[in-house]
Amino acid sequence: MNTHRIHAFAWIALLSTAFFVTGCSKKVAKATPPSPPPPAAPTATLAAAPDVIQQGQSTTLTWQTQNADDISISGLGTVPASGSRSITPDSSITYTLTAKGSGGSQDASTRVTVNPKSVAQAPIESEADLFAGNVKDVYFDFDKAEINAAAMPITQSDAQFLVQHPNLKFTIEGHCDDRGSEEYNLALGASRANAVKDALTKDGVSADRISTISYGKEKPFCSANDDQCWQQNRRGHLVGQ
Repeated sequence: MNTHRIHAFAWIALLSTAFFVTGCSKKVAKATPPSPPPPAAPTATLAAAPDVIQQGQSTTLTWQTQNADDISISGLGTVPASGSRSITPDSSITYTLTAKGSGGSQDASTRVTVNPKSVAQAPIESEADLFAGNVKDVYFDFDKAEINAAAMPITQSDAQFLVQHPNLKFTIEGHCDDRGSEEYNLALGASRANAVKDALTKDGVSADRISTISYGKEKPFCSANDDQCWQQNRRGHLVGQ
């Protein structure tokens, strides 16, 4: 074999090797999967009813959150995703709820104004006035007529006062928010009034002092179409006779 043929075969082998290596080095591009949607941001509401009280009186904080797994209220600590709690602050205070979740953080605040007792205030002598100042309403969860854990201290406090004032007779009004039919809410309001009556009688209040009535959604305490108002309208309202 002459020198020219050897050189020709060498070049062919070299080109084949380069083509093979180049071909093997190519990679097939992989499809990028779509990014998952971001987690939903938390929502939070917080309200106090009433938001102006006299020193020594109580108010009820009510809150609701969504898309959060770490919920706390300043001064109260960790709380469930929604609920209510009776509080008796000594002075005016702003409560702040912080709801945290994988989608971020959301705050909601409400202020309770506490008016100090006047030194020259005349003593309250009327039992009717005492009733109005000491007996609190009982709030219910949506579409429920059971006394929840947040409301139990209220019924116990009401019963303690009523046992100490055996001459007072009163009516428990059952109220609902405006969702649902008239007939359904009248029945639900009656169940709520009776639930409050049962709680009071179990704590020593004589049943013959108590009358009940349901107003359903006919007499709302708040007319706005939102969660805060709906919570205020879901109550057993105690009225002295």
